[in-house]
Amino acid sequence: MLRTPSSSCCENLPMEFEERKKYLGSAKLTIIEAMQKIDQNNRGILYIVEESGEMLGSLTDGDIRRWIIRTGKLDGCVEQVMYANTKYLTENERESAMEYMLAENLSSVPILGADREIVDIIFRDGSGRADARASGNALLGIPVVIMAGGKGTRLYPFTKILPKPLIPIGDIPILERIIERFCAYGADQFYLTVNYKKEMIKSYFNELAPAYGLRYVEEELALGTAGSLRLIEEKFDVPVIVSNCDTLIEADYEKVLAYHRESHNALTIVAALKNTTIPYGVIHSKEQGIVSSMEEKPCMSYFINTGMYVICPEYIKRIPKGRVYHMTDLAEALIADGCKVGMYPISENSFWDMGEFKEMKKMEDRINHGFVRG
Repeated sequence: MLRTPSSSCCENLPMEFEERKKYLGSAKLTIIEAMQKIDQNNRGILYIVEESGEMLGSLTDGDIRRWIIRTGKLDGCVEQVMYANTKYLTENERESAMEYMLAENLSSVPILGADREIVDIIFRDGSGRADARASGNALLGIPVVIMAGGKGTRLYPFTKILPKPLIPIGDIPILERIIERFCAYGADQFYLTVNYKKEMIKSYFNELAPAYGLRYVEEELALGTAGSLRLIEEKFDVPVIVSNCDTLIEADYEKVLAYHRESHNALTIVAALKNTTIPYGVIHSKEQGIVSSMEEKPCMSYFINTGMYVICPEYIKRIPKGRVYHMTDLAEALIADGCKVGMYPISENSFWDMGEFKEMKKMEDRINHGFVRG
């Protein structure tokens, strides 16, 4: 006898408490702590509970992102951001979980006991982790420019043999992984700015014979991360995405583009949270050298530039021709002129930089565990 998704779902054993704890958090958590916990569980959500276990609400990575964009702050707590009217099912409704999630467009649903405590969490895909794959055509017709001309000096001696964009992460070159991720959102127009070992890059993609459109922007001299945009002859009438060739960014590209358009930004920078622990005790002092307090190994949090941008086409002409000019130079010039430059925040584990050997190893490990897809 064939079983429906719902009956299969309800026959699964409830999640063990230790596993369930990964998806639970306190309302007193800071925003940064919540982001870190969401990163660790790789599900994009926390269910917020009292010490007694009673559910108070939920918090998604999208909730955090919208709060940061709205307030510009990192020092809030979950209580300020969480969604209180979280949908749930009771234990005797467990069998209808799959139909309920499909009907309500939920990726997960908590199962509550008699005292509103979370006794189980059911995920729609049933895999134990989030599905990072995208579908749809949100980026169809959106030009994607990938800066692939650098020498990759931080990865020497690898880059003495291969250009940085062709260095494999797992069994696929980093550049191909980046392109595949854009293609998952329907992107079909790519421009590669090339210089160092450009013939090797061309040969690889010629042999690959991709279904998407691929054009080469050849730099005779290195022009920086923005300078080569002026070498593109086409005139665009839609936003242009610019990306480095050595970073994987696990963001919802459809939402990035939508945020850029809805915010009416001239330029949007995708920014990742970076937590840095000072490995020493820090001394705080006041006048006359008096120590006011001491702090042991404090953690400092910032948003860093991932090297991915969305730019309105009319601002490309502000890039000077024929000289080195970076996207950061353009951002500063736009800000100085009163143009709107926005930030789209992502979590720390959504940004992977292969520019250093240690980061390459982390990226490979994450891919091997199935957390990064092309």
